[in-house]
Parts: sequence; C-alpha cells; structure tokens
Amino acid sequence: MLLMQSCPFCKMDPKKSKNSSPRIKVIQKLYNTLMNPDALIEYPKNQYKKFIKDVVTGTLERSDFIEEKIKSFLINDINLVKTDKLLKIILFAAIFELMFKPNTPKKVIIKEYLLASEHFLEKIQIGYLNAILDKISKELRKDD
Repeated sequence: MLLMQSCPFCKMDPKKSKNSSPRIKVIQKLYNTLMNPDALIEYPKNQYKKFIKDVVTGTLERSDFIEEKIKSFLINDINLVKTDKLLKIILFAAIFELMFKPNTPKKVIIKEYLLASEHFLEKIQIGYLNAILDKISKELRKDD
C-alpha cells in the first residue's frame, strides 16, 4: 500500500493509458525531468511526437517566464512553493499551451488537461486546477 501512494502514475488505468492523450505523456515527461534532471528525454515514435516534444521542451525552457505570469495574475490564489509537484507540472504545461499554442482553443486546452489530471490528482485538486486555469486563461486569452 505504501508503494502505491508514492507512485503518482499508479492510479493510471492501463487500458486508458495505452492510447492515452498526448497531455498525459507531456505530464509524465515533465515529471520524469523534475525527478531525474540529468536524464535524457526520449520521444518514442508516436502520432503526437512533435506536439509532445514542443510542449515539454517549451514548458521547460520557459518555466521562469510561466512562473512570472502565474505570480502576476494569481498572486492571491496560489503559492507555488507549497503547491504539489504534479499539480504545478500540469499547471505549467497548460499555461505554456495557453500562451504559445494560439491555434488551440483555450477551452480545449483546459478540458484536455483536466481529463489528463484525473490520472494523477485527487478530485479536489482537479477542481482547484480548473479554477486556476479558468482564471489565468481569461487574462492570457482575452479574445478567445
């Protein structure tokens, strides 16, 4: 039982993860990079390989900029120091997409990350993530 709690990916349903959304793979790769900073990120052949690589690389390269945006728009809503690592990873990846993938509607980005987060987070955390993404998306994508 102790092993199950320490593994954030143990909640994943193997049937669902077989043809999983590219956002699940983004979250897994970002988490792996956080836990193993010196490890090489591999991108196996996949129909979403370019998208996954773009989001993972972009999120990592722009994490300081994303953090500044979070602090400027959500100063009273979130404390990044105390925020769960997985929640923070999902938040950063979603914000990267909101900022740098303008062809994807904000509702699609939010919905996809909320669905992906069901594999990693508790229900209350998903509700919090939804509120945070909704609030920041209104600031980042006023025209959308």
